This record gives sequence, structure tokens and C-alpha cells, in this order.
Amino acid sequence: MMTQDSNASTILREKNYRFRSLEASHLQLEETLEGFARRELLSPKEEIQKKTVQKEKLAAKDMMEEMLRRYQDTGEVNFK
Repeated sequence: MMTQDSNASTILREKNYRFRSLEASHLQLEETLEGFARRELLSPKEEIQKKTVQKEKLAAKDMMEEMLRRYQDTGEVNFK
């Protein structure tokens, strides 16, 4: 299954702009969260920002996983 996911990810990365965009966003959000993690103390405003980033990152991951499932089910790479 891991190889299938890897192959599907590679194909979608090459052929689907939205997937590449979500993947880049996910990585950028991860870097932002790592920045928050390096801080000893966050202000209330920063805590809210951190939670927002976590939700955005999860939403990007969920969308990428949905695209992978759809690709594996249909072989289609261009989704609406």
C-alpha cells in the first residue's frame, strides 16, 4: 500500500497543480508550526494563530488524501 500511495503521490505531484499547491502549503504550514514549537511561551493571539495554522494544515492534508483516494479509485488526475 505504501508504494501505491507513493506512486500516486508522484503522479499527482507531476500532473495536478492543485495537489502540488496543497503539498507546498502543507509544508509551509508545518514550518510555521515548528516556529511556534520553538517558542517557550506564546501570547494568547499567537495561540489562536497556532490553532488556525493547525486547522489549515489538517485541511490541506485531508484534501490531498481525498485526491489520492480519488486517483486510486478512478485513475483520474484532473479533479473539479
